[in-house]
Amino acid sequence: MLKKLFDEKLWKFLLVGVVNTLVGMGIMFALYNLLHASYWFSSAANYVCGGLLSYFLNRNFTFKDTEKGWKPFLRFAVQMVVCYLIAYGLAKPLMWRLLAERSETLRDNAAMLTGAVLYTGLNYLGQRFFAFRKQG
Repeated sequence: MLKKLFDEKLWKFLLVGVVNTLVGMGIMFALYNLLHASYWFSSAANYVCGGLLSYFLNRNFTFKDTEKGWKPFLRFAVQMVVCYLIAYGLAKPLMWRLLAERSETLRDNAAMLTGAVLYTGLNYLGQRFFAFRKQG
């Protein structure tokens, strides 16, 4: 099982993730820190923009999915939303408890960073075994 998780697809996923991270987190932190958008809006914008990029790159480059129609996109969207809600839903209360004496801005930035780390692991598993699983 570990051999299946740690193969060429993981390294391609991580490479795509670097691109997504630069784009998505740049958007997220700029919205939150420069435009003073909310935690939820900023982190959601990250995952909408990064998610679209991720769908096309991972579908074609990482997992080489050839399934036609809307099903792969719908599976991708569902797994993305579930991973997002779990990761960021856990990260915010955790960081707010751990950093209770710190400023709201620091706690939210720490929560967004923690959410991003949690999301990455969950997202790989979701894309690999749900969104772009081999049919048949």
